[in-house]
Amino acid sequence: MTAPRLQRTRQELAAFLRARREAVTPEQVGLADSGRRRTPGLRREEVATLAGVGVTWYTWLEQGRDIGVSAPVLERIARVLKLDGAQRRHLFLLAQNRPPVEPGKTWCSVPPLVRRLMDDWPDHPAYVLNLRWDVLAWNAAAQTLFDFERRPAGQRNLLWLLFTAEDLRGAFVNWAEQVPGMLASFRRDFVRATTDPSITELVRQLERASPEFRQWWPCQDVRAPCTGSRELLCDGQVRRYQHTTLTVDEDRHLRLVVYARDEE
Repeated sequence: MTAPRLQRTRQELAAFLRARREAVTPEQVGLADSGRRRTPGLRREEVATLAGVGVTWYTWLEQGRDIGVSAPVLERIARVLKLDGAQRRHLFLLAQNRPPVEPGKTWCSVPPLVRRLMDDWPDHPAYVLNLRWDVLAWNAAAQTLFDFERRPAGQRNLLWLLFTAEDLRGAFVNWAEQVPGMLASFRRDFVRATTDPSITELVRQLERASPEFRQWWPCQDVRAPCTGSRELLCDGQVRRYQHTTLTVDEDRHLRLVVYARDEE
């Protein structure tokens, strides 16, 4: 007997597939409009053909029957149904009870609301990183600490600056203790996008430019996104900050890093 929770999940999968199929027009997938249809959107046999699966099998899947489905097939169905990132994850969770492997891509634009949010924090340094750790935006407080504006646009990458910019290295008290942990955090992003040529090229450039990077990169240390306490030198004074990383766009791998002065 099917467990109630599993049965409910299959019913939700069936309803989700039907709703998304009905929301896609034949023109959106390159099919000629054959005239009036009894139901809106695509037919089941059209989805099956475009996804490269049997009509009977797809019908069973949309009916919520107890059948297995592989990740490649789900990917093809997601493309046919024009699912966005959130809908694709929802499909995988319903069909396999686990999220899909997200393709790593480097994104280079920041939502205007995030920029406004940072500007509303005059006392909290904040900046936005993408998957490659390019610094895409920052507020005035972050400019005071890290002087991003002075860096050439092609070098506004946090990892590159940490290992090659002497003034930024000097801003981090106990640099040699703090940076290996940040590098271990970057490795989590690197392994999500090892086929992205811009990220692999960054690693190659750092291997050539920094002895410390060459020493630490082969260690294969991996850590969660950086959070905790950090000491920074600003205007000749050592200041302690608490810092954390917030996801602002999961599909585009954009993160907001925020610093707050430690009250001592």
